[in-house]
Amino acid sequence: MKTWPTKLSFVTWIIVCSLFMASALVYAESAKKPSSYSPVVITEPFDSIMTRMKAAKPEIMKRQMDLLNSRYDLNDRPAKTISMSRGKPIQEGVRVKLPQGVTWEKLANMTPEEIREKDIFPAGFFPLPHPNHPEGGMLFPKIHIEEIKKQESRDLTRFDLDFDIPQHFLPELSPAIYLTTRPDLGDVSQGKLVTIENYFGLFNGILNPKQIEGLRLLVTPFPQQQFNQTDDRRSERPSRGVTCFDCHVNGHTNGATHLVGDIRPQEFRHRLDTPSLRGVNIQRLFGSQRALKSVEDFTEFEQRAAYFDGDPVIATKKGVNILERGSQVHFMAEFQEILDFPPAPKLDIYGKLDPKRSSESELRGQELFFGKAKCAVCHPAPYYTDNLMHNLKTERFYKPRMINGRMASADGPIKTFPLRGIKESPPYLHDGRLLTLEDTVEFFNMIQQLNLTPQEKTDLVQFMRAL
Repeated sequence: MKTWPTKLSFVTWIIVCSLFMASALVYAESAKKPSSYSPVVITEPFDSIMTRMKAAKPEIMKRQMDLLNSRYDLNDRPAKTISMSRGKPIQEGVRVKLPQGVTWEKLANMTPEEIREKDIFPAGFFPLPHPNHPEGGMLFPKIHIEEIKKQESRDLTRFDLDFDIPQHFLPELSPAIYLTTRPDLGDVSQGKLVTIENYFGLFNGILNPKQIEGLRLLVTPFPQQQFNQTDDRRSERPSRGVTCFDCHVNGHTNGATHLVGDIRPQEFRHRLDTPSLRGVNIQRLFGSQRALKSVEDFTEFEQRAAYFDGDPVIATKKGVNILERGSQVHFMAEFQEILDFPPAPKLDIYGKLDPKRSSESELRGQELFFGKAKCAVCHPAPYYTDNLMHNLKTERFYKPRMINGRMASADGPIKTFPLRGIKESPPYLHDGRLLTLEDTVEFFNMIQQLNLTPQEKTDLVQFMRAL
């Protein structure tokens, strides 16, 4: 026969229940708050995740491509007289679209406050979101995916997303490779994409044993956030992972994108346009917030955390590759340090134009670069970087807003990238929001309030193409 609890035990029971309910409410409330950490254990079966994301993909990609088409003229319109090292045409012309009734000249004569109040900041100058910003992750151009699949039978296709920027706005595949140690050889790539399948045959006899081992590690697949052997991935089949050279193709770039790992919450993370490794030996700041001071630091950090959205907890789960600093990291860095800029036959030993080899437009552009346009304040010769960071404060021109899951607000300080060989590294700015050099000139003309004339803008582009 059941008996009621005593008065004391009944009170205790009420207190325990109350505490339990309070704890549950606190937990539920805390679950709504943003966290720096990703969930470690997935609670939905992989097949269900893949089915759901595949079904959502068309709408997500349409939303992103609608954004790009509203911002830019995406037509294939190559320049006729200039190309990249291995012959790929360079896209020309201003591709950023202006609001109706607005001209570049009108914008140049307005103050940041006026542009902000009238809400006429060009859409193509806003931060560019990842194709699916709330999801993020490494995403590769189709042409690279196809070549890796052909060489290695390794599939970098994501079942939830495709790359967004059209191929004609990206660097060439496969880019040339120039070495500081053997400038006499010119392009040593032999026109091939360097992978684990061919690296030894291409470089044996050119590199020393340390550099060859460093290159091997740079083209070896290791687990990554979206490409790994666990059920928490974005490839249909368990994946061997990605390589350093899947983004930094041939020591250069293919325009692959990602979100920076060192900003939270997700909507404030910057889209990352993969920078070139050419000339990395003259650079002194690395990582998206430039907290790393050597290429060795960067190489080690990439696979410990950056591969996993800056989350070492997730890295442990998915198979982090811990590199040995004294040998592996050093060997990888030694190879990266000998990647050279492409030849610039019009530049003298000081990094300035040789008047005998240069056009009048290029020479005028150089004068503007070091004068009225103030480009050399951040990009001094001979390598056209000051190895510092600068805050452009673009937020002066617009009110913060959410764009496809990306909060467009203050970008903060941005690294000064080298401009040597810049014609071969589209798109431009840290997140790839500027598709051509002409777009870049218009952007800085407005941000710096330079009031350049149409001819001066043309001359600046001509000069930068010669670098």
